[in-house]
Amino acid sequence: MNVKSNKISSNQIEIEIEVPAIQTDSYFQLAASNLSKNLKVNGFRPGKVPPEIVERELGSQKLYDEAANLAVSKTLPKAIIENRIEMVGQPDIVITKIAKGNPMKYKAKIWVIPEIKMANYKGLEVKRQKLEVKPEEVDGSLKYLQKSRTKLITVNRPAKLGDRVEIDFVAKNNGVKIEGGESRNHPLIIGENRFIPGFEEKLEGMKNQEENEFSLRVPENWHQKNLANQNIDFKVKINLVQERQIPELSDEFAKSLGNFQSLEQLKSNIKEGILEEKKQKDRERIRMELVGKVAENSEMDIPEVLINFELDKMIGELKASVEDMSLDFDVYLREIKKTPEDFKKEWRKNAEKRVKISLILREIAKKEKIEVGEEEITERISKAVKHYPNLKEAERNIDLPAFKEYTEGVIKNEKVFELLEREAKIV
Repeated sequence: MNVKSNKISSNQIEIEIEVPAIQTDSYFQLAASNLSKNLKVNGFRPGKVPPEIVERELGSQKLYDEAANLAVSKTLPKAIIENRIEMVGQPDIVITKIAKGNPMKYKAKIWVIPEIKMANYKGLEVKRQKLEVKPEEVDGSLKYLQKSRTKLITVNRPAKLGDRVEIDFVAKNNGVKIEGGESRNHPLIIGENRFIPGFEEKLEGMKNQEENEFSLRVPENWHQKNLANQNIDFKVKINLVQERQIPELSDEFAKSLGNFQSLEQLKSNIKEGILEEKKQKDRERIRMELVGKVAENSEMDIPEVLINFELDKMIGELKASVEDMSLDFDVYLREIKKTPEDFKKEWRKNAEKRVKISLILREIAKKEKIEVGEEEITERISKAVKHYPNLKEAERNIDLPAFKEYTEGVIKNEKVFELLEREAKIV
């Protein structure tokens, strides 16, 4: 197999591959075998029909296309590996010559990792933030702990502020049920204002199994723009009323949470935890500032395919975030009157920055000969899958080879960040 390489730009090359005639003929044979598996010809078993009969029955184009696809799928990966081509995305293939008894020729235009003119990444200066924990932050965490230990007592009385209730409701606009405007046994806490202003107040005084109908006007600044400043008619039924018994903040409450002797000790522990979290966030900020400086001052011609891949990834992240809030992604897009393409246009510069940072991390690892050992990967994967009962169960839920590659990348990036921190002037 002859391979000729031609550099088109700093991020794209074209290789021309010539497959010997004897190999080309073997691909014709294999193509005929593949195509004849579902071909019924008298006197021949499926998969054993001669190429000339397959060609007569299915047409030359189909046989030649199948032979060409087989040849490319077998020879291109070998050419890429042997020539140490760092390919990204899918190549553009053009068959320039194919005929039985003759060498086959084709060209592959390939996006590659771009050449990088790396800026200095040692001795960079960044400022460490002054970190402190405010009393209200500790109080907020305490309130969260209080809520998490709240007891719910079902009561037979009218609902009041602070109660947890379960309701059936239907919401209509001009007689038409609005999207997402119906729910059964919907839980809410009166006073948390999760609904249209005024809705929860209408529930106060209602008893179990009592029904009520009322109308409310949606505020002009409501997040569902199509409902803003509209009158919504509600039909509501209360199915359950529960009183929330929130524990008092005391030494006894602290002791109930674990190894704490007093409320002050619990507060101290919370403060330390918040401070540690802030230190971690500041460390992440420092790391991103360092690599961001390197990326900003480095030069590279980023392949378009990498930018598009990153934009698709960012859309996926947004979709996951929206669905985590129990919202339908398509409905969300309609509400904000945007499409994925709108986001891609807005996010393009950020996507370019993310790709650039990723390439910089990769280049530094390469220059510094940073490697990741099998033991490190195995240990990290073992921690990640430890909640599975066994390895077979993990394999059913995770693509382990892909996860291994991902884990190796994460560890390698961590080592690069550690190097940047060691070499930096953090003041």
